[in-house]
Amino acid sequence: MAGIVLCLCLAACGSLPPTSDGAPAVSSSQEAAGTAAGWQSISPEEAHDWMKSGEDLVVVDVRTQEEYDAGHISGAVLVPNEEIGDTVPDQLPEDLDQPLLLYCRSGRRSKEAAEKLAALGYTQVYEFGGIQDWPYEVVQ
Repeated sequence: MAGIVLCLCLAACGSLPPTSDGAPAVSSSQEAAGTAAGWQSISPEEAHDWMKSGEDLVVVDVRTQEEYDAGHISGAVLVPNEEIGDTVPDQLPEDLDQPLLLYCRSGRRSKEAAEKLAALGYTQVYEFGGIQDWPYEVVQ
C-alpha cells in the first residue's frame, strides 16, 4: 500500500507533458496565478529576442536613478518601482495594450512593478528578472 501511495505522489510531482501545439504545459494553479496576476515572467533571452524583433514595445527599468546611471539596457526608460502608484507614470505609453518588458537588479522589484502595472490596466506586462542575469550589452 505504501508503495502505491509513493508512486502516486511521485507521479503527481512530475512535470506536465507538453501541450499538443508544443507550448510548455502549465498546471491549473500556475495558469490561474498568471491569469490572476495579469503579467508573465520570461527569460532574458526571450526578452532580448523580442527587443531585436523590431516590434513596438517599451523596455522599463524599475531600479533607482543611481542604479540606472551605473548601467542599463539600451533604450530602457526609467520608472522606479517605488514611483508606480495609482496612476500610470508619465514615462509609460497611454496605450494599455502596448507590451512592457520590465527588469530591475535581481527580479524582485520587476515582479512587484509588473503586478502594479497590470493592476493599472496594462494587458501585456512581461518581467525578465534582473540586470545581474542579463548576458547582453548595457550602456552607461
